[in-house]
Formats: sequence, C-alpha cells, structure tokens
Amino acid sequence: MSTDIPSRAMTGQGRHGISWASGLSVFAAAVMVVTGTWHAFAGIGALVNDNIYVATPRYIYAFDLTAWGWTLLILGIAVAAAGFAVLLGATWGRVVGIVVTSLSLIANFLFLPHYPLWSFLIIALDIGVIWALATYRSELV
Repeated sequence: MSTDIPSRAMTGQGRHGISWASGLSVFAAAVMVVTGTWHAFAGIGALVNDNIYVATPRYIYAFDLTAWGWTLLILGIAVAAAGFAVLLGATWGRVVGIVVTSLSLIANFLFLPHYPLWSFLIIALDIGVIWALATYRSELV
C-alpha cells in the first residue's frame, strides 16, 4: 500500500465520495447552528414582546427593538444555514460562514446594552468560529 495516496479518513470523503467537514470545522459548524438558532429565538422574542429587553435611552447605537428582532431573526437563519453548509464541507460555506459570523459579532456588539452577558458570550463564540473557519486546511501536511 502506497503512503502517497491519502486515505479516505484523511480527505474527509465517505463511502460515496461526499466531502464532509472535519476537526475544527465541525466544531465551528455546530457552534454556528446553535448560535444561529439562539439568534432566531432572541429575534422572535423581541418581535413578540420587545419589553423583555432593557431599553437604554442614551446608547449611541440605539435602535428600535422590533428592528433588532428582525435583524436577529434573519441573521440567525443565515448563520445556521451557513453552519449546515460548513458541516457538509462546502468551501463557499466557510466563506459565507466567516461573513455572517462577522456580522453576528458586530450585531452583538451593538446589542450589548440590551443583553450584555449574552452578547459577550456570543462575541466570544463568534471569534472562535471565525478563527476555526479561517485556519481550515483542506489537506493534512
């Protein structure tokens, strides 16, 4: 058996030649699906009852909480969808994942006064996801 040919386990290809994510990409994809779902639920909560979040009248980046609800809902769906694409091993999924996770990071920075602990948690997870997607290597060296 030649050692020059990478095994199916190393290339991430299954029995049918479908490329799947591996390693940190699986972690990033799982975190994206979970945080996307959290975003969607937070957005639905803001749409149904925007009084559940603290309104800060003197915040420089003040927005209507109903608008935040729509933003979080749409962003959550986009992040979760990109997470599924990354899980399936799509190269475009990693690129879209970095973009939508960056938007999630910015949105959570702007959402800090309404829900600070939540926003810091999501910002930290977003940084980890961006790092995992940006350092992905398609072949093992």
